[in-house]
Amino acid sequence: MQISSLSTTAVVIPCYRAARTIRAVIAEVPAEITRIYCVNDASDDNLAEVLDALSQDDRRVQVLTHAVNGGVGAATVTGYRAAIEGGAQIIVKLDSDGQMDPRLIPALIEPILRGEADYVKGNRFFDIQSVQKMPKMRLIGNAGLSFLSKLSSGLWHLFDPTNGFTAIHAEVAAILPLDKLHKRYFFESDMLFRLGTVRAAVCDVPMEAVYGDEKSNLSEMDALLKFPGLHLRNLGKRVIYNYFLRDFSTASLSLLAGVVLLMGGGLFGIAHWIESARTGIPATAGTVMLSAFPVLIGVQLLLNFLGYDVTASQRPALYPQIQRVRVLRARKAPPQIEGSTDESAAAEPVKRQR
Repeated sequence: MQISSLSTTAVVIPCYRAARTIRAVIAEVPAEITRIYCVNDASDDNLAEVLDALSQDDRRVQVLTHAVNGGVGAATVTGYRAAIEGGAQIIVKLDSDGQMDPRLIPALIEPILRGEADYVKGNRFFDIQSVQKMPKMRLIGNAGLSFLSKLSSGLWHLFDPTNGFTAIHAEVAAILPLDKLHKRYFFESDMLFRLGTVRAAVCDVPMEAVYGDEKSNLSEMDALLKFPGLHLRNLGKRVIYNYFLRDFSTASLSLLAGVVLLMGGGLFGIAHWIESARTGIPATAGTVMLSAFPVLIGVQLLLNFLGYDVTASQRPALYPQIQRVRVLRARKAPPQIEGSTDESAAAEPVKRQR
């Protein structure tokens, strides 16, 4: 499938409290891009007036407005849907705070244009000089979240999961359950999880982030308390979807046997350790081996599963063969007309074929 140029690319910008920065962001979007969807997520500043003026000055700007604040995820999904309906082939998501350079969009979408990826995201950790400029708390938090995201998404080759500078092929976005994506700041990580479940090809593009005097709306404490639980939930879902419902392989067997042996050996050893402590009689060498051997084999099987999972994260692009994962929906039967005969009902499909 050949993708023509930037003219088939749409930009989605979720906007909240961005009246000071949005004009400069839009001004840097390449002129070849003809559609920019700005989603006003019920911002409580004068963003509505700024966007209205921008839409009159720049014909590319289309303003979508939420009556109630839904979060960055909900705003992005609104923009995705508008871009898909508008016929875009590639959808770029850009934050409104000015931390991303829109002039990098051609480089961001290049892997999709070459047919190498379905989803591309920025990576602020690739360049050492850029990392040194990053606030220390943000650096530590992103490192921890990156590991959790690798577990939950199965995309082990990625880093910087909360990066909001992304591009996706519209046909891949159309098969994702957009209604189920997290509505707020877990959106980017949840997106990676959903892409992992459909086995889409995802890659990083090194980029430099710009840190000014803007204040992030994401609370570090909120991310610390909520994100780990959400990642663990997604990990469980991904393992069940990809290794037991949609497929069953030697990796599935390794996981099952590894968990059973590790837990069985561990519980057996703990029970006998407690008994030895209570009676004062040391456990025999055979008892120790009966506990240690299953634990060692279980760990080895889990490491085999992990190796398989890491290898499976590298895959070809999905969108050239999108029909492989597009669900065929049954058509609803037409309502029966009262009093119609079986003969006329049988003749109806023949009429449609002519």
